[in-house]
Amino acid sequence: MELSVVVPTFNEAPNVAELVRRVHAAVSEAGIDTEIVFVDDSRDNTPDVIREVAKTAPLPVRMIHRDVPVGGLSGAVIEGLRSSDSTWQVVMDGDLQHRPETIPSLVAKGTVDGVDVVVASRHVAGGSSDGLSNGLRRFVSQVSIQVTKALFPKRLGGTTDPMSGFFAVRRESIDLEGLHPRGFKILLEILARQDLQIGEVPLVFEARLAGTSKADMKQGIALGRQLFDLKFGRISGFAAIGALGAVANLVILAGLQHFGVGYLAAACIAAIVTIIGNFLLQERFIFNDLKAGARGVWKRWWHTFAFNGTESAVRTFALWVIVETTHLPSVPVQAVLIVIGFTLRYLYQSRVVYKQHEQAPAEIVTLDEILDHEHAPTSPALAEEPAA
Repeated sequence: MELSVVVPTFNEAPNVAELVRRVHAAVSEAGIDTEIVFVDDSRDNTPDVIREVAKTAPLPVRMIHRDVPVGGLSGAVIEGLRSSDSTWQVVMDGDLQHRPETIPSLVAKGTVDGVDVVVASRHVAGGSSDGLSNGLRRFVSQVSIQVTKALFPKRLGGTTDPMSGFFAVRRESIDLEGLHPRGFKILLEILARQDLQIGEVPLVFEARLAGTSKADMKQGIALGRQLFDLKFGRISGFAAIGALGAVANLVILAGLQHFGVGYLAAACIAAIVTIIGNFLLQERFIFNDLKAGARGVWKRWWHTFAFNGTESAVRTFALWVIVETTHLPSVPVQAVLIVIGFTLRYLYQSRVVYKQHEQAPAEIVTLDEILDHEHAPTSPALAEEPAA
């Protein structure tokens, strides 16, 4: 294929047929050999609608349905890109706020200018963001863009709209394995992690055809986490929480001793409290995007508690040995031991507790399979679709 159009969908059933129709009209007029790849995380009847539309679609339509949506929208896009080896890959939303008629200009711009990524931008001549639901959303969008460009002035210098969800990539130019899908701004992830040549075409951001917007406060928080991770790395957030836990540990240790609790008992109490607190904060802010592909929450907790408890026991024994043999003050000794244990805790959390287990293969449905299914015998054993 010359082009694969990757469309992540979440409860977008009313828009599927019109999107396929308009994509076909746009690419056929431009003479571009094209397929559409829906990567679907829906909880409604969107997969059924995609299957029905694919039966009569005038161009190849594939669907990857994910029962476990690891990485959210960004993870869906990466899975769609990985499933295709087309020369160009266009990513667009399934709500028709991105005009399918813009697709040919994205591919033409990239081909003529020889760039790696072409962004459909609301902020170049001919572009518009009027489709955003209200002035507040437009203001928040503009502020987010300016903050993001300030954080990554070099790599985002070639685009006016690094938050766009509508763009084309030259497949051979993108290192998918170097990406860490998190949140919903996958273009930001691609541009901030790799040195790429960027082009732009105008985007008129239209009003949603049907369904409801997915934008909410949770997405704003997810964007903040994504920016922090891109700028400083996951380990920095882990360190920040670890530092907060270390301060809490020392405060609890000193406070309990002030009220007459022995330093060893105080150290044990401080360790238990901070292990619980650190786990909850890491679950919420550091490894939130990895939870879907990792072991269950109680297993994560017991692994965390067992390792950190063992580390704390060893640290407390070392504290006792050092204090008893050298007569150094317990609080500064504890501080040094906490710093030493930090690297071990991070490695264990990231490589063991939140290790991504292999998922069962996602359900991939092609047009040929749908047609074969339609003409197959009606025996339940033969008519059953492949398990996800």
